[in-house]
Amino acid sequence: MVSAYSKRAVSNAWRRSQIGLVGVTFGNTFMIATLGVLAMVFEESKAQADERPNIVMIMADDLGYSDIGCYGGEISTPNLDQLARDGMQMTQFYNCAKCTTTRAALVTGRYPRPKDGLLDRTDLTIGELMKTAGYATSLSGKWHLGHGDDQHPYQRGFDRFYGLLDGCCNFFDPSIPDPPFKGSRVRVFGQDDQLITEFPKGYYTTTAFTDHAIESIEAFAPGETPFFLHVTYTAPHYPLHAPPETIAKYRGKYMGGWHELRNSRWKRQQELGLFKPGLTLSPTDSKAYDWDTADQRWEDLRMATYAAMIDEIDQQIGRLVQALETTGELDNTLFMFFADNGGCAEEPGGRDTSRIPGPKDFYTAVGPSWGWAQNTPFKRYKQFVHEGGISTPMIVHWPAKISPGTKSDAVGHVIDLAATCADVGQVGWPESYNGNRVGPVEGKSLLPVFAGDNADRHQTLYWEWSGNRAIRRGNDKLVYDKLTKEWSLYDIAVDRTETVDRTESEPALAEKLKTDWTKWAKETGVWKDKVTEKKKKS
Repeated sequence: MVSAYSKRAVSNAWRRSQIGLVGVTFGNTFMIATLGVLAMVFEESKAQADERPNIVMIMADDLGYSDIGCYGGEISTPNLDQLARDGMQMTQFYNCAKCTTTRAALVTGRYPRPKDGLLDRTDLTIGELMKTAGYATSLSGKWHLGHGDDQHPYQRGFDRFYGLLDGCCNFFDPSIPDPPFKGSRVRVFGQDDQLITEFPKGYYTTTAFTDHAIESIEAFAPGETPFFLHVTYTAPHYPLHAPPETIAKYRGKYMGGWHELRNSRWKRQQELGLFKPGLTLSPTDSKAYDWDTADQRWEDLRMATYAAMIDEIDQQIGRLVQALETTGELDNTLFMFFADNGGCAEEPGGRDTSRIPGPKDFYTAVGPSWGWAQNTPFKRYKQFVHEGGISTPMIVHWPAKISPGTKSDAVGHVIDLAATCADVGQVGWPESYNGNRVGPVEGKSLLPVFAGDNADRHQTLYWEWSGNRAIRRGNDKLVYDKLTKEWSLYDIAVDRTETVDRTESEPALAEKLKTDWTKWAKETGVWKDKVTEKKKKS
């Protein structure tokens, strides 16, 4: 009888049971068992049950550091806030400042190397890794790492796939092409190895991705092995699309403007104890414009729509948590939530107030002022490697290993996620896969951090995107801003908002860090000196 159902589910039911009667499903039959009967079933099956945890890894797209409630935001995110209360909040977790580079680093456990699609057969993907460990695997949402045979997620380790192979699309109908100012592209959407070109009435990507993720949970839960579920929402990336009833919840809440928003979020962050005392709010961004000269009602609608998109994410995460509870898997699931980069200051098509945020017929973005405010208290935003571009909320929920209400200032990076999954899945990092040699993992497992041990963390981390560059060694961070064309040196321990430049007072340290960054960048291929480039052109 036990073989007809998940031995893991029986084991999970046993762990949850304390007294009284326990319901267990065998095949299509729901049975009520006394603890004595269940104990016999458990003893019979526990030797064969795979007790390794499931892993659910959720990534939002272009989410600001301070957007969700438990990181200081005013947006309604009760489900994420509850996961944080019941688990861990990491305050110094980093991404790679951009959609593609972060996804490449996450998927491979390595710093991204420049290449077509940012993925090839020398990379071991996290899907392939977890399949090697015996996990069932699923990807629901945005991929953005290519769709050829060498890059397609269905060919690279995921048993199930549904979502967007490109970077962004219309939320209500992904078959609608981008507007001319965005290149008029029709984005590539698929399920497993099939393209999808038509979408039903009432469609919304955030909901559809969750539907697929829940179907994967329901398909995998009866099995005898754990599952790895990667959910990659496109929200709140532009275009600004959200259901009107959700937008209505936030209309008028942003009429005070971006400076007021930053100040209120900063106050809440201090009350939440997210930063050490003495830190100051970073100054005005160079791209932020004057609220008094803005079309304030239109600006309020832009931010209200963005907030609604995050609200919708949180609602769907609530559905995922409920699905895990219903299948008896939540207690034995490592659940992680984070973002691929900071809030986005891009403004495709310019600041055109004739385009209405919200409905599928228009294509809008929040622009530089809101995009900067979303990363309170930090400098800059997506594409830049100041803290505003590379810092993400990181919520970790795992009842078996993490005490409720934990906050950690341990330094982590998306390259650590593959190493963490390998550790959880009890599988070593192979030297080759399917006949191809693969690069070594460069991340460090976060399992010690989850247990409260921050000793063995990265001494040095590196970043590069489109000319912006940074290196962090210990608490010293050197960062190059391509707009100002200057290097700046900061002490992140006391100045994470990057307000006091130390390059003049410590020139030797700045030069040493610059030299070390250049050495790393040449070794990984992310940067080539101008002399080399000139020789190639001549």
